[in-house]
Amino acid sequence: MNFPARRPPQRAGFTLVEMLIVLGILVLLFAMVVPRFLGSQKKAKIDTTKSQIGMFRAALEYYYLDCDQFPATEQGLEALVAKPADLPDNVTWRGPYVEGAITRDPWGNPYQYENPPTHGTGDTPDIWSFGPDGEDGTDDDICSWTGGSASGGAETAPDEAKPSTAGTRTKTPKARSEARPAASPKAFSPKPSRAPAPKPIRSDAP
Repeated sequence: MNFPARRPPQRAGFTLVEMLIVLGILVLLFAMVVPRFLGSQKKAKIDTTKSQIGMFRAALEYYYLDCDQFPATEQGLEALVAKPADLPDNVTWRGPYVEGAITRDPWGNPYQYENPPTHGTGDTPDIWSFGPDGEDGTDDDICSWTGGSASGGAETAPDEAKPSTAGTRTKTPKARSEARPAASPKAFSPKPSRAPAPKPIRSDAP
């Protein structure tokens, strides 16, 4: 008589405990990796914005050398790409001063431009980005006059940037004692050699 072969028992699937353990591991990995990725991505966007603002400032310097003036606020940064229609005939525009069109910041907002400047010092126009939050006048604005936050207003004076030294103790180097005179080398005098005493001569005579 042939008996049917027994089939090995098959598992129905993962148990609830196993699924919870796997889910907990995935949540832990997600919590560790995602904040680091978002932080590095935000820093990369800020660095890109600063580089673009620096490129605009360099292009404006070339514009000033040719036109003897910076573009007005109404002309904006587009004056670096196309000749402004209201530019006087006696001014020679030798652009474009940047390649391609004026791009937006990494958050999709247009760069802000103002001339005459109202924030920075000097005659260089103000260029800034609204930053990650997309709002003007907040702490995360990226500006040409400070290189960072717009809340500070004008650039910090050089004297204010230096830390105060009041109330701090400074170490004064101790005076070095006078060097002792070098001892003169002793003169070498050879010791006198002692001649051997003559031996007495014995005589056999009576």
